[in-house]
Amino acid sequence: MRTKQDKTRRRIIEAAYESFFRSGFARTSVDGIAERAGMTKRTLYSYFRSKDDLLAAVLEQYSDLAAERWQRVAARLPSDADGLIDSYFAQLAGWASSTPRWSGSGFTRLVVELADLPGHPARAIAHRAKKATESWLAERLRSARVSLPAARARDIMLLMEGSMVLMLIHGDKRYIDAAARAAKQLIAQE
Repeated sequence: MRTKQDKTRRRIIEAAYESFFRSGFARTSVDGIAERAGMTKRTLYSYFRSKDDLLAAVLEQYSDLAAERWQRVAARLPSDADGLIDSYFAQLAGWASSTPRWSGSGFTRLVVELADLPGHPARAIAHRAKKATESWLAERLRSARVSLPAARARDIMLLMEGSMVLMLIHGDKRYIDAAARAAKQLIAQE
């Protein structure tokens, strides 16, 4: 019986993931998630107490997927600083280009949407995920012998997030290229 419950829970999370990342938190209804999952709202609520709890479960699952993606990115990164930056931003551009209806980082979009709810569980999960990405990047920079790797990782995170947002606003992928150039200049100054 446990396997059936796990499959049902996973189906709900997958339906919610699609809904939240396609429409955002506010525009997604529990009715819509239940319909997408092929079940009643009552069944959905037997697994999750609220839409907020469901979002937290989705983001936990997404955190695991994001960690796996960063491992794949890491496997393709050269060991030198310039090559690392070029590859990192090229992979970001590739993700943006190859994903239909790409809309940037789901964590960033949801936290912006929930900006007036500082205690929302999604914000804590997004914080952990972004912090893990920054730490991951700092370790790569340290391995590439970049000075002040934690500070440069923070700078590059700002450039990455900013380039994604500006690319969404303007529909222009050249913002990612500009961010890569700026990151290389920061590293060269050390």
